[in-house]
Amino acid sequence: MARIIAVANQKGGVGKTTTAVNLAAAIAMWGHKVLLVDADPQGNATSGVGIQRGSFRKSLYHSLALDEPVGSITLPTSIPTLSVVPANKDLAGAEIELVDVVQREFRLRRSLEAVESGYEYLIIDCPPSLGLLTLNALTAAKSLLVPIQCEYYALEGVTELFDTLARIRRLHNPGLMIEGLLLTMYDVRSNLSAAVAADLRDFYGLQVFQTVIPRNVRLAEAPSYGKPIISYDANSKGAEAYSQLAREIVYESKSTGSRSGGSTVVGHDG
Repeated sequence: MARIIAVANQKGGVGKTTTAVNLAAAIAMWGHKVLLVDADPQGNATSGVGIQRGSFRKSLYHSLALDEPVGSITLPTSIPTLSVVPANKDLAGAEIELVDVVQREFRLRRSLEAVESGYEYLIIDCPPSLGLLTLNALTAAKSLLVPIQCEYYALEGVTELFDTLARIRRLHNPGLMIEGLLLTMYDVRSNLSAAVAADLRDFYGLQVFQTVIPRNVRLAEAPSYGKPIISYDANSKGAEAYSQLAREIVYESKSTGSRSGGSTVVGHDG
């Protein structure tokens, strides 16, 4: 069975889509079959793997709202083992159209069940909200990965998300686990980044990944070229960081203490 990981945080600008795209690409580069599911109407994960806006006719909207099979809307990418279920602004309409639909929270789960056996990993990029699309993603997922920007209010957003997680476990998906909390936009020159990281590790312990994603110019540039960082600049610190994250998820077990101790911080570069 595939590992289905939802990448979610209701706060915007925390590196959520960057993480979904680059984690999916890094795992796929090792030969694992990966499906990136873009559940955000902004469609940034779709363009981030090179699928241009307007170049596709059907999107995740057609599966959620119109029962189109996911397999018929899945698109290939430049990485042979990475495919994407695209999204565009039409997806925003699904939240409205599904309001009165029975078991609307399970639409994405049912869609993905039909293709799950063909992949080893499904990575779902969620919108920056706790609406119906995110609820569908968390109901379909087996684990939740939470990117957290190293800033002063980081803990507040995590607390709210964990409250939502508890409700989803109780009502819709009792098996949903925490894949991990990922520190993003870490500035090695900033005392604030170090303080936030220390606070999160003190509070959440082993749930925080060892890998930390640095602020990185090349990582910020890659989406404008429609490429994951590992394709855009494999030697950059951003690519190194997401490869380390993929290694933690694919090869390391929490039970061995892989998230104990200090963090693996990749240095700042241009």
